[in-house]
Amino acid sequence: MIEGGGQGLFRQEPLSPSSKPPPPTPYRGVKGEFEGRVGDPLRKTSPGPPLKPLRILLTGPPQCGKTTVVQKVVARFPGQAAGFYTREVRQQGIRLGFEIITLAGATALLSHVDFPGPHRVGKYGVNLENFHRVALPALEVGPGVDLIVVDEVGKMECLSARFVAAMESLWRQPAPLLVTVAEKGGGYIATLKGKPDKTLLTVTPANRDELPTRILELLRTR
Repeated sequence: MIEGGGQGLFRQEPLSPSSKPPPPTPYRGVKGEFEGRVGDPLRKTSPGPPLKPLRILLTGPPQCGKTTVVQKVVARFPGQAAGFYTREVRQQGIRLGFEIITLAGATALLSHVDFPGPHRVGKYGVNLENFHRVALPALEVGPGVDLIVVDEVGKMECLSARFVAAMESLWRQPAPLLVTVAEKGGGYIATLKGKPDKTLLTVTPANRDELPTRILELLRTR
């Protein structure tokens, strides 16, 4: 038999002076949005500054390997890339011009020694109609595009005001950019290399094999 009635069952002994409640449990909200301690009013943290879009520019003299670096990055890039690169057109070892190849597989001649017309760079006639028809649509940032590739920003491409406008538009987009740019040249070539908030890498025979891995690491952190 239990004496003292029902109230004695729930009688709480007073805490001794040395007894203290356990410390409150710290917590941190999802993605750090809220932080504090259990029982405290919610305190919203101030978000850090957003990361600026990644702009990687590759420069260097002709035939230093810029396009090869770009192709290796695209081959290993885990996301979806869009854009274009240029390739020499040769016959019996003689360079006759350049062609555009989009990452979606479309091709067109950009320049050739046999092209007539007013647009010329050195001995090459430049076909801006081909360039506008194939290259510019490849620079449109569609849904799911994680990287835009532009190979290259050179004297031929910069003959097109539409291309320059497209590059300026891309610079304002959130998608990362991987761009090759001529080593020498004024106008938009100099403007692009003078832009802030970019990573400018010079491709050399000594570093071109390791650059794809370095670039992929930069892309992985964004």
